[in-house]
Amino acid sequence: MEHSIRQEVWKFLLGYYKFDSTYAERQYLVLIKKEEYQILKSQWQSISQTQAKKFSKFRERKSRIEKDVVRTDRSLPYYAGDDNPNLDRLRDILLTYSFYNFDLGYCQGMSDLLSPILFVMEDESEAFWCFVALMERLGPNFDRDQNGMHSQLLALSKLVEILDSPLHNYFKQADCLNYFFCFRWILIQFKREFEYDKVMRLWEVLWTHYLSEHFHLYMCVALLKRHRKKIIEEQMDFDTLLKFINELSCHIDLEATLRDTEALCVCAGDAGSACIPPGTPPSLSIDSDAY
Repeated sequence: MEHSIRQEVWKFLLGYYKFDSTYAERQYLVLIKKEEYQILKSQWQSISQTQAKKFSKFRERKSRIEKDVVRTDRSLPYYAGDDNPNLDRLRDILLTYSFYNFDLGYCQGMSDLLSPILFVMEDESEAFWCFVALMERLGPNFDRDQNGMHSQLLALSKLVEILDSPLHNYFKQADCLNYFFCFRWILIQFKREFEYDKVMRLWEVLWTHYLSEHFHLYMCVALLKRHRKKIIEEQMDFDTLLKFINELSCHIDLEATLRDTEALCVCAGDAGSACIPPGTPPSLSIDSDAY
């Protein structure tokens, strides 16, 4: 996708804009949501120092956000340098989201998901609402009980069993069937595995729900399958496997992986779909107006 049209297209892909909306309806939505965003933002901006001293949850979340923001994509010109206003916007959106969704609040990894959205939108309010839409799908990844992550890892285990039984049997022998070595891939949708432009390309594929709304799980299978020989020949245990997976970062051929993933989706068919229980994240319909 041409970067020049991402700002508009992502709003549709994320469900912020409805596909059947008119231009006038979208312009009205932007105005209404901008006002709503400012109201939400004012909730934490109006907290005085005296109040903050008695509001431990706010202090804790603000501290975590500020620590993560200064470590997020600083090598990119958009976020580089001291006193960068884009870092302030990143922080403000995350703080506002922690008030918008107070139960979920802020968890490490959310800044990774927001960064490309703000980069594309270049507008604080628009980025916030697109992030809200994304978190309607990925929010369960960050639930404290980790049920969302566990359900995806369990589904991944079942997919590997039907699509690559030798690898599944090896993981079983090596006591690696929890698939925690794929945790980062799933949690932040491969955000740290590819260069920035390729992450945006990948997310566009994932957001279309092409072939499966769980295309990301088939992609995990494709990557593991591609490295099956090395994993088995070197008799990797969990720690070695985790190190190996993490070191694949920025050394993955995205286009080849997408082709492999597409083939696996087609090959798995209904049997693959049956491996993934209803409600497994990201399970939100792309035309949802839940937010």
